[in-house]
Amino acid sequence: MKRLLWMLALLTAVAWADPGRELLRKYPLIDGHNDTPWQYRKRVHSNLDRIDLSRSTAGIGMQTDLPRLRQGGLGAQFWSIYLPNDVANPIQAFRNQLALARRMVARYPDLEQALDADDIVRIHGRGHIASLYGVESGHALGGDVNQLQVLYRLGARYMTLTHTRSNRLADSSEGPRLHGGLSELGRRAVVEMNRLGMLIDLSHVSDETMRDVLELSKKPVVFTHSNARALCNHKRNVPDDVLLQLRDNGGVIMVSFVPSFVSEAVRTERAERATLAQVADHIDYLKKLIGVDHIGIGSDFDGIDRGPVGLEDVSCYPALVDELLERGYSEEELGKILGGNLLRVLRAQTRR
Repeated sequence: MKRLLWMLALLTAVAWADPGRELLRKYPLIDGHNDTPWQYRKRVHSNLDRIDLSRSTAGIGMQTDLPRLRQGGLGAQFWSIYLPNDVANPIQAFRNQLALARRMVARYPDLEQALDADDIVRIHGRGHIASLYGVESGHALGGDVNQLQVLYRLGARYMTLTHTRSNRLADSSEGPRLHGGLSELGRRAVVEMNRLGMLIDLSHVSDETMRDVLELSKKPVVFTHSNARALCNHKRNVPDDVLLQLRDNGGVIMVSFVPSFVSEAVRTERAERATLAQVADHIDYLKKLIGVDHIGIGSDFDGIDRGPVGLEDVSCYPALVDELLERGYSEEELGKILGGNLLRVLRAQTRR
């Protein structure tokens, strides 16, 4: 038994000797988007007893569980609070979904709720995974901007203005446009989110909405799971002029692993799989255009059917770090991309 324990300890030490893993231990990797709470609602009617994250979920086709999170070296996760556009009683439904995510986090000692940047650093230093919540779509407000205060008090630290349909706040990248960008209610929501210190997420919104928010917001904003449109011409990705606005705003684009956002060949159905190298290509492009200070990671694991080759699940983050090291990224640059940039943006939200 002692020999077995010694061998396990040695294997662990060898694994962490890998340069990518060493960086993940030193700098908290903050992933901007993971849909595991939705998997509970969709698969098992929100019954937390029926999916055990302390064991592998690969057998049921999920991409997230605690063993693989540990293997992947994740430091912090924004768990997505997502519900469909047509959900009944959206205000209460989103509160219920947020409560589900909070119960999920409370269930596992390796996960620990965080509310701000200092919490993330502290929790990561203890060897736990900091857990935050992002509400995916402004239809959670039911048209009432005052609900932002309630969601913030319950722990939500960002809200995506739309999902795949335009709503009362803003136009989406999908479907008919209603406002030509932000509505008047949406402008009020942006001002209120700035006041509260809640991050504004521009993934899923139309180009006009992106530009409107970047002109209006007094605080840095984020794209929690989007890529560069110049490399993959998907309307969910971000055009260069908006990326330059984002740079001037001080915000961060968190590079997504959604295959059709990563690969133009996948988007146009000329290839079946995106690749880890193509994800790194987006990071390279963004670094050249807007600088390393404005890049993060937002995988969308468990919101996608299949990840890129080499980034199949949450265990694979070290492979991306290794790829970037091979491309010549410095430790300082990687510290920013992994989480330093997002920590800066979070701190800016509460600065008066």
